[in-house]
Amino acid sequence: MKAKYGATLKVWLAGGMMAGCLALGTPLYAQQQSPEALIEDSVTGFMADLEKREDYYANNVDELKKLVDESLEDVADFRYIGASVMGRYFRNATPKQRRRFVEEFRQTLIDTYTKGLTTLDYDELRMAGEQTAQRDDDRASVKMEVVAQGGDVYPVSYSLRLDDDQWKVVNVIVNGINLGLTFRNQFDQAMRENNRDYDAVIRQWSPDVGADELEEGGSE
Repeated sequence: MKAKYGATLKVWLAGGMMAGCLALGTPLYAQQQSPEALIEDSVTGFMADLEKREDYYANNVDELKKLVDESLEDVADFRYIGASVMGRYFRNATPKQRRRFVEEFRQTLIDTYTKGLTTLDYDELRMAGEQTAQRDDDRASVKMEVVAQGGDVYPVSYSLRLDDDQWKVVNVIVNGINLGLTFRNQFDQAMRENNRDYDAVIRQWSPDVGADELEEGGSE
């Protein structure tokens, strides 16, 4: 393991984004799968394939970035995520500003995920033994665990939303750290620091969650 808590961060980077990317590429197949099966098959399948070509992608980052971009199109509901991150500021934003923020948010994630994937290092990625019962037909939560090489286990929870008969990830919680809420708080802080200048905040957007923060954990 290259860093004590690198596995937690890197598997969030890979797993949170890739959850469902393979199966969601075929909508009919996605409808036939439970959210749990969708996450398990897609995350583990993608990560296994990535590990086989780790050296190649480390030397061909642009190709990996393209792969990440294409995969994000299927797995993440970015319009929903963008509105959630903007929070109370979403209503007063213009349609153009909303679109620009969604694109900026997406691009920053692509860059961050790509960097994490090129240094991926963990021992095991597995489904958690106990799953949360699905309360609504269009909402689901899937729990996985990251096992570091030292034996430490970190929980990862994916929040999914059913949209046009496809399950899509709308949030990820790593070791108790709600990433969607963290990004929303960062957007709120940026708006206050920039006198609610939407264009300036969008232009400077650069979300950050450190490995040390994920290590310490938090509450959902």
